[in-house]
Amino acid sequence: MTAGALLLTAVPAHATATPAQIATSKSTGVTYLKSLQAADGSYATGGLSNEWAFSALAAAGTAAADVTPGGDTTKNARLVYRNQLAAAGWPGGSPVVTDYERGILNSYAAGIDPARVGPGRNLIADAVAYWQSAEPGYYGPSANFNGTVFGLLALAGAKTQAGAQRAPQALLNASVTAVRANQHNDGGWNYSKAAGDPTALAQGSDIDMTGAAMASLCAGGVPNTDPAIVAAKNFLKGKLASSGAFNAMFGVNTDSNGWAVSGLNACGINPQGADFTSGTGKTPVDFLIAQQFKPGGGFKYLPTDTTPSPYASVDGLRAVAGAGFTATPPAPTIAGEPTWAATTGFTAGTAARLALVVDDGTGTPKVCAVTLTPTGTTATLGDVLDAAGSATPGGCVTSVTPSTGGGTVTALNGTANSGSSTWQVSLDGGAVTGATRATTVHLGDTVSLRYGS
Repeated sequence: MTAGALLLTAVPAHATATPAQIATSKSTGVTYLKSLQAADGSYATGGLSNEWAFSALAAAGTAAADVTPGGDTTKNARLVYRNQLAAAGWPGGSPVVTDYERGILNSYAAGIDPARVGPGRNLIADAVAYWQSAEPGYYGPSANFNGTVFGLLALAGAKTQAGAQRAPQALLNASVTAVRANQHNDGGWNYSKAAGDPTALAQGSDIDMTGAAMASLCAGGVPNTDPAIVAAKNFLKGKLASSGAFNAMFGVNTDSNGWAVSGLNACGINPQGADFTSGTGKTPVDFLIAQQFKPGGGFKYLPTDTTPSPYASVDGLRAVAGAGFTATPPAPTIAGEPTWAATTGFTAGTAARLALVVDDGTGTPKVCAVTLTPTGTTATLGDVLDAAGSATPGGCVTSVTPSTGGGTVTALNGTANSGSSTWQVSLDGGAVTGATRATTVHLGDTVSLRYGS
């Protein structure tokens, strides 16, 4: 090959978005998202809710507690959003699992512990109530596959306040298996279920859902060297246009690009690396920044649009900022505002929900949301097990020995302690200890019971 040919095929090193361009995009993007805040401090609305702004703001380094209308800190975005989530009437009369999954991802990014929004609101428990016992790993009707993808994203991505994984790996693994089973032959995914259907698996995949599904797998512990992630990366690579955009099912647009880039971000794959640099030297990040109005900071949905789109601005900013589908909340700059807002204890007489996972070691765990009415600021494992008889979904706990008192749990669901194999308990991914009915349980704890040595 001649030197001239090499020059023609080489990718211009300077064509990718620079750190300075990304920093400017983040800064102006935050300014635009702040402009979307209502006078009462709210972001959550109907339809394509602007509450997704919290994930983008956090990714760009802005705490929701610092976002105020006209400087009124009593109406800061975090406080208002928390009050909305804690309200008895939220999210409406006919909720679906994605309502709670959206709430988990965005409350976490806003610096609200999603399991401790209020004495009667545990979004983690609300989500696991949609666990499909007949199709383990799925959340909500399995035909609506996106509910399972976002369930895995939410339960794996929303860490504890200390940064620990609150959900047991056995729970995440069940959904990882479900997501794997829905990967199409071309390496991507779609919004509807394809597992077990050769015709559906042979259909073309969607850019958006591929980004979300691969992000869910990586959040659930799958490495980016795994064949499923490599196949997804290659699918996206094959859809890259000369502009750096992905050729999505509904045409080139900011939202699809944003979801794809967030998927790459979540898996630690550089969206500006050689695999995602077009022959003209453009990357998906270049395309996103080109979609951003200057100096306004909002992103347009289509390249031909003349006004910014709030939803596209959220997806674009979150991706450019390097995040997946949520982000660890930054510390607020307002004096006295903690990094996390959370209710610390039960309120006696107020019904509360807890997420319960029971793993007997023989296969898929049993998962449910348990509702109990505490008599004090703490409860016991015995209280949880007693209330689990009417949990959602049912069948999580069918029997427990002893059935009263505070002693060691010697048998659960017909499986008895034997030798070194005993029932053990972990709360919010913490230390594993022998399960006793007297074990103290706090508001919002994800209660994990595991049988083994």
